[in-house]
Amino acid sequence: MSLDTIAIAACVSKPTIYRRWPGKADLATAALRTVQLAEPEVNTGSTTGDLAATLENFSRNLLRPNGMTLIGTVLAEEIHTPELLALFRVRIVAPRRAMLRAILHRARRNGELRRGANVEAAINMMIGAFYARYLSGEPIPPAFPRELVKIVWPGISRARA
Repeated sequence: MSLDTIAIAACVSKPTIYRRWPGKADLATAALRTVQLAEPEVNTGSTTGDLAATLENFSRNLLRPNGMTLIGTVLAEEIHTPELLALFRVRIVAPRRAMLRAILHRARRNGELRRGANVEAAINMMIGAFYARYLSGEPIPPAFPRELVKIVWPGISRARA
């Protein structure tokens, strides 16, 4: 990716690009954020429903054409362009985690989580399961987000099955 190529494609000058984005990493992560599927307002009436809906949207973003490949590219660029991964974490990764964290903190306030439930570990398990499944070569079926919630929720909820 070169700024010259981007400027030509956008029919603008390089200084025009630099006025809005300080560098390639900033431009790339801003572009990624805009192509990310719109985050729907999640309010299903239940914590497990909200978790599943959030993970379903994550799955759609991840499985769109080149979604997972893009993550690999960002990781591969870490050596050459460390600011790209840093901005990717701030603009793409952190908001997704914050959505799940907000749902789980609301559940804690409502008394739905057991004492000592590790919210961060639950978030890691839910998001990490997508990457693990993809790397194993197994498909990620549409029901996968709901299956994850059914596995993780009993481990952190007050009402244990």
